[in-house]
Amino acid sequence: MTSFDTSPHLSVWRALLALAVVFVMLATTGWTALRAQHETTALGASLSAWEHGRIDGRRLPDPQAAPGRLARFFASLTERQRLTLARRHPLVVGNMNGAPVELRYRANRIALGQARAAERARLHDSRLTPDGQRAAGRRMHRFESLMGAGRRILAFDPEGSGRVAEVFGDLRRADRVSVVVPGVDTDLLTFQRTRRRYAAPVGMAEALYAAERAAGPSTRTAVIAWADYTAPSGLGVDAATATRAGSGAARLNALVRALPGKAPVALFCHSYGSVVCGLAAPALPRRVADIAVAGSPGMRVRNAAQLRTTARVWATRDADDWVQDVPYLEVGGLGHGADPVSAAFGARVLSARGAQGHSGYFEPGTESLLNFAEIGVGAYRSVDCAGEDDVCAAGLSDAGTAGRA
Repeated sequence: MTSFDTSPHLSVWRALLALAVVFVMLATTGWTALRAQHETTALGASLSAWEHGRIDGRRLPDPQAAPGRLARFFASLTERQRLTLARRHPLVVGNMNGAPVELRYRANRIALGQARAAERARLHDSRLTPDGQRAAGRRMHRFESLMGAGRRILAFDPEGSGRVAEVFGDLRRADRVSVVVPGVDTDLLTFQRTRRRYAAPVGMAEALYAAERAAGPSTRTAVIAWADYTAPSGLGVDAATATRAGSGAARLNALVRALPGKAPVALFCHSYGSVVCGLAAPALPRRVADIAVAGSPGMRVRNAAQLRTTARVWATRDADDWVQDVPYLEVGGLGHGADPVSAAFGARVLSARGAQGHSGYFEPGTESLLNFAEIGVGAYRSVDCAGEDDVCAAGLSDAGTAGRA
């Protein structure tokens, strides 16, 4: 049976799944990491120390509390007290939604330094195989890179394949915020690349940030390269199911709800990242104005209306993207539903001229990147639709200050 089946049993199961996803999202809005961390991990040990810790005699709040409550706690502290907590509990503070973003950057720099030192020790550990030592060296160099001058690391967890998020621009003063949600094979080591630079989250975000500044010079923007979920590795069963996307959706929802200010947010979701965005959509706050998917295998729904979001839903796919050959259906939990660029889905379908293959949507000079930038700054009337798509341009009015020349 497919996702188009109307069996009452399937409808019940889908309703229960949707409720479960929403419950998880609401339960984790204060904390980007999952509580189910063993104390043997660095993050687990840091969580345990936080839960038993105090600051000048005051108990520390539950790290899973709502972001607003955590923000009020940090606002009640002196600068010295905040820095003390960042030094004592860097992994907790660095991943805590509700903590001031500048404090999170500082805490994650400390955590990265500690992780780098641990990998340097492993690099010279004779008990490791040569392959193990080389892996330690690669991780050590990645941590050094993330500690580079001017880098703003919003989230960081070195455990396993790792999770990380980085900010480009001033998140606190931004008029509009964009979040890049990547797909399979995203982890600490693939977060940025020298070759195929714009196929990795950092390159995607850098390209989008530059394009947004060109599209709307007077609009202050910030872009987040968000690899703060455990993505599937390769095109196996994990990539064909929504298991990883469900936990990713909870974390994405937590991120958006904790962003400072009230600036509109646009999500740019590539490949399996669009599955994450599809599951997150019903519980996202109203400040999410746009959800744009590129090279999507589906969003776990039959049409855009089933996303139950007030955000505009955009979709794009280039002519030679192999994902178009993926069966757009769901059978026994495998597959991700309808094709977002199909007319029946009801998304606003964008041009992707110039993009090549499955990972070329953020390449500078492509129509897809220019369209993303104009969505990011709110220059909606300047987007280029795919063909003569009346749905794409219907009812659009600019929210930003500049469009394409």
